[in-house]
Amino acid sequence: MIRIGHAWDTHKLVENRKLILGGILVDYPLGLLGHSDADVVLHAVAEALLGSLALGDLGAFYPDNSDKTLNMDSKIIVKECYQRVLDLGFHINNLDLTIYSQNVRIAPIRLKIQESIAGLLNIGKDQVSVKATTWEKMGFIGEGKALACECVCLVED
Repeated sequence: MIRIGHAWDTHKLVENRKLILGGILVDYPLGLLGHSDADVVLHAVAEALLGSLALGDLGAFYPDNSDKTLNMDSKIIVKECYQRVLDLGFHINNLDLTIYSQNVRIAPIRLKIQESIAGLLNIGKDQVSVKATTWEKMGFIGEGKALACECVCLVED
């Protein structure tokens, strides 16, 4: 059996926060605001994995009002979500991600993000597609106020 999961995550760019995308620290003057490390890429991956098997959303497992999840490393979140998938007898076939960013250039770090995600999930780089696009200077992403990531995953038993 195959199952498809989809997720979108968005976080606001702010001062005095680190920018972490796909588990990679990015050299940029702003970072993403959130209860955890606010890694929009890994949050989208984790939630797509949960969605593929109708397990709920990230907030059900990692509430944004809990001291246990405050400043949590999103690498842990992804690994735990994937373990839930594995525990149900499924594994990842592939992930397809699109990062939405106006000013943070993704091309120079795209392969690092791809390798990071593949390594976290113990899958091949050829199973992780990472793409990026701008919003043509429209809306909150286009104005450089936020970043977002969308992920579609295919899991199979």
